[in-house]
Amino acid sequence: MTSDFHLQFSLHALVAVPDKHMTKTYGKSRLPSRHVTEGPARAPHRSYLYAMGLGEKEINQPLVGVATTWNEAAPCNIALGRQAQVAKKGVHAAGGTPREFTAITVTDGIAMGHQGMKSSLVSREVIADSVELTMRGHCYDALVGLAGCDKSLPGLMMAMIRLNVPSVFMYGGSILPGHFKGKDVTVQDVFEAVGQHSAGNMDDEELKALEQVACPSSGSCGGQFTANTMACVSEAVGLALPGSAGAPAPYDSRDAYAFASGEAVMELLKHKLRPRDIVTRKALENAAAVVAATGGSTNGALHLPAMAHEAGIAFDLHDVGEIFHKTPYIADLKPGGNFIAKDLFHVGGIPIVMKALLEGGYLHGDCLTVTGKTMEENLRDITFPTDQKVVYPVSNPITKTGGVVTLKGNLAPEGAIVKVAGMKNLTFTGPARVFECEEDAFAAVEARQYQEGEVLVIRNEGPCGGPGMREMLATTAALYGQGTGDKVALITDGRFSGATRGFCIGHVGPEAAIGGPIGLLQDGDMITIDAEKRSIDVDLSPEELMARRDLWQPRTHDYQSGTLWKYAQTVGSAEKGAVTHPGAIAETHTYADI
Repeated sequence: MTSDFHLQFSLHALVAVPDKHMTKTYGKSRLPSRHVTEGPARAPHRSYLYAMGLGEKEINQPLVGVATTWNEAAPCNIALGRQAQVAKKGVHAAGGTPREFTAITVTDGIAMGHQGMKSSLVSREVIADSVELTMRGHCYDALVGLAGCDKSLPGLMMAMIRLNVPSVFMYGGSILPGHFKGKDVTVQDVFEAVGQHSAGNMDDEELKALEQVACPSSGSCGGQFTANTMACVSEAVGLALPGSAGAPAPYDSRDAYAFASGEAVMELLKHKLRPRDIVTRKALENAAAVVAATGGSTNGALHLPAMAHEAGIAFDLHDVGEIFHKTPYIADLKPGGNFIAKDLFHVGGIPIVMKALLEGGYLHGDCLTVTGKTMEENLRDITFPTDQKVVYPVSNPITKTGGVVTLKGNLAPEGAIVKVAGMKNLTFTGPARVFECEEDAFAAVEARQYQEGEVLVIRNEGPCGGPGMREMLATTAALYGQGTGDKVALITDGRFSGATRGFCIGHVGPEAAIGGPIGLLQDGDMITIDAEKRSIDVDLSPEELMARRDLWQPRTHDYQSGTLWKYAQTVGSAEKGAVTHPGAIAETHTYADI
């Protein structure tokens, strides 16, 4: 597909659909839906479609899956059902037949801090797998995907790349800020308030008052946590319409983007522009640059390699880290900064971040996007606003290197990651205090059973050993609530929430469950972390580490059946994205070509 193909994309034009869209036709001779709608042998299949109110015209049109992760588990997903109805109208107006279905989600804010968090990362794979199975089983021709909570965004984008049918992604939007004591607050403030409460600095009534106002609407967590980070990725990698990730969930303007997304997928189908034409190595580098520039979640470095894996592109934690290292940090967003997604939207949204990076030479402008235009063409009419404080120009960045840093050393031969956005001190040396799971660490923090200057080690929380690679927001937030968030460091083979701040190093690999160095640590071992040199080391000789490995025994976890057991049997390292199947490199066909 050449870059001289342009869709006639204009959001305002697509809100009121021209009549010409109603007469478009799409031949089915090479579309997957021909296997369920064409010929006498498919009469039983068509009878099911008639049963749902479809007519002959609708059956003869392309069948477009409209997938959401709608549920009533949390505000992140609650608005997706409404947005899906509008996306379906866009598909219908452009000559397609939309077929809505839903996938699961696990919402991190509710799963956090207990055994439920083991389900979170696993849900990314279940979402991708279930969307794949629904699309394959019913032979849908294209896909519009709407997602809200953290793992649902990469899960849907992974499915799009895996299936390689024409696809458009749309984020459901962020939550509005709460207000408490004259300040904007997010759920991060509530997690940190738990630490203040345990330290005696907040009473029960004050904590209750905060929890009741912190999350006042539908939408995903408002800071530059994982959901908003991956929303930025959706635009930067080219799978979402420009500007679609910005508006908060309650804003009715999101409906215009949903309608336009439905129309756009039909244009992609007409012109046979597919996700793997869009998600290239350069596009992934663009996405990594936007994560770095916005001080995004460390989880971005887990999900980008997983997306690359679906396209057969080698792009691991270290590749992501190289982009992070050379990209300036320019967006002053929480948790390390001062603003939230709503603030970014009101000064121009993700396109102004990308415009600044493009003009500074940090983005590949020739990457195709779902508009049919290149990234540079999409951004041509964007003017970087100078009368705002949310996004800095690249000539005057907050810091010259990205807000996320990858590390490597004898404690993490496969790498590790830390968010440095907002941090002043980038080096730390201290003795290890080792915990075998998150619950033990949280109990010690809550009881103040640690010393300032220590490196808290939480192990056996990796993809395989957890299983499920839990996030540690409850523990890190409690430390900040107690006023010691910048006085200790924390390392884990698990993950950290996008809302985590402080010297918190995750994704340490190899993980403890397979005998990685983190599994060999003992209390008192001296650990040095240097985010400027991008290193993480323990003061032990190779001989001592080898002697400890000879004595090491794997730890048995409690999940010896069910989904978590299955996941542990197949999951790979965090370095490669914690993926569970061989990926596109092993394919003999893509679904789109059946």
